[in-house]
Amino acid sequence: MPSFETTSFGKLSYERDSALDFPCGLPGFEDRRLFLILNFDDSKPLLFLQSLEDPRLCFITLPILAVDPQYHLRVSSEDLARLDLPRERQPQIGRDVLCLTILSLQESGPTANLLAPVVVNIANLKAMQIIVPESDYSHQHALVPQETAVCS
Repeated sequence: MPSFETTSFGKLSYERDSALDFPCGLPGFEDRRLFLILNFDDSKPLLFLQSLEDPRLCFITLPILAVDPQYHLRVSSEDLARLDLPRERQPQIGRDVLCLTILSLQESGPTANLLAPVVVNIANLKAMQIIVPESDYSHQHALVPQETAVCS
C-alpha cells in the first residue's frame, strides 16, 4: 500500500485505485493530477481534496447537495466525453457522479464555488472541475448569511 506525507494530515496510506485522476489537472494547478478524497468524523460533512503530488496542496470541499439540495448539474458534451460519461444524458449526482464544491475562506465568511464544481465519475474516478454552462450559480455562494458572518 503506497503512502504519502502531507503538510496538513501527516503520513497517509491509501489504495492506488482510490486516487482521483484529473487528466487536465485543476485550473491553476494543471500539473497536479492525482488527488485523494479525505473525510474525518470530526469534520463531516467537509471533504478534503489532497494532492498526491504536492504535500501542501489541499482543497476544502463539500458535497454540492449539502450546500444546495436543489443543485442542477449541467455538463457539456465535451466534458461528458472527458469524464467517460454517456453523452446522451446528464449525469445524476450520487448515482453517476460525485459533485463537490470548493470552499473559500473569506473575511466576510466562507463561500462555495457553485459555478465550477468538481465532478467525479464514480465508475472510473476520472475527475475535472467544470464550468456549469448558462448558469445563475455563483463562484462565491455565501455559506453563512452576511449578517451572521461578522461577530459584534
